[in-house]
Amino acid sequence: QVELVESGGGLVQPGGSLRLSCAASGFTFSNFWMNWVRQAPGKGLEWVSAINNGGGATYYADSMKGRFTISRDNAKNTLYLQMNSLKPEDTAVYYCAKAGVYYYTYTLNEMNYWGKGTLVTVSS
Repeated sequence: QVELVESGGGLVQPGGSLRLSCAASGFTFSNFWMNWVRQAPGKGLEWVSAINNGGGATYYADSMKGRFTISRDNAKNTLYLQMNSLKPEDTAVYYCAKAGVYYYTYTLNEMNYWGKGTLVTVSS
């Protein structure tokens, strides 16, 4: 069965960096778009970034552009999110999500599998 397992979260000071990973199994990883989605405390889900199956096309929410970088290693079935210049408002649980469609989407109900998330806390 499909499994997505995030790791790499933790406590970081404002201005710091973290790299999240998502290990995927149970499907042909290299065939699908993948996404990062986050949920801040007390708020709804927010789409963060998407990457196409080959890794050559990436998309970001406006507030993450220039600070976050999504990437993937299809040989390792792993998705990454490099987060730089972190701000307190980036504090959230970050989820890895598999697209259920074969095109770019930021629509959450078009993502058919989700990991359990990893908590990122940005605080001094």
